Amino acid sequence: MTTLIQGSIPLLISLPHNSSFIPEALRDRMTLSAQSAPDTDWFVDQLYDFARDWGASILIPSYSRYVVDLNRPASDESLYPGQNTTGLCPTVQFTGEPVYQAGREPSFDEIRLRVEQYWEPYHAALRQELERLRNEFGRVVLWEGHSIKGDDLPYLFEGRLPDLNIGTAGGISCRPETQARLQAALEDQGRFDWVINGRFQGGYNTRHYHDVANGIETIQLEMAQRTYMDEQRLAFHQEKAEQAQVVIAALLHAALS
Repeated sequence: MTTLIQGSIPLLISLPHNSSFIPEALRDRMTLSAQSAPDTDWFVDQLYDFARDWGASILIPSYSRYVVDLNRPASDESLYPGQNTTGLCPTVQFTGEPVYQAGREPSFDEIRLRVEQYWEPYHAALRQELERLRNEFGRVVLWEGHSIKGDDLPYLFEGRLPDLNIGTAGGISCRPETQARLQAALEDQGRFDWVINGRFQGGYNTRHYHDVANGIETIQLEMAQRTYMDEQRLAFHQEKAEQAQVVIAALLHAALS
């Protein structure tokens, strides 16, 4: 249920929201608008595929965040207290609409089972690969690759989200010099607008796995989907993606330097 491509450089790219697959029995309990998994981080595996040639490790699940969100704590504690967000087994979409038909939401026991079946294996693979790479290289970067619709989501944020949203948990999940290099790369690229530690400062994985003193740095990149895809047709846009990949590559180089 989780695919790990083991690499040969100190970089692990985690793509926890890449898949749109929902098991049929679960999908049948969902509202019509939720059944297509609209809150998927569409095509981020294609977007980051170039990093395989570098030798990056890449971790990809085979099921939707609507089954269980792999970037939320198993305790379901809110990552953004006081702000609208979605949970471990989401019952609300990014639009604020319900995920489930009335009365068909998951029970506490069902949520615990999903954690055991889906969440724990992903995180076990993530931990093991981080430790393998740190043991081999002395340091490792965990890069969380995400994307989201960049506007018209007032349930989550007002107005237009910047193209590129770097999160370092308020500056604690990587070394100051690493964040400075990321900022310099963002300033140099000139194509996309950006912010560091804005609305999205990093999810559970960014906040939980950093251990800067012992060589583990964690960084999240939340991209507006307009930067690399045709949002109207829900299709990968090759020309846009190639331009975005140039910037992603520069950011990855900055993180690894």
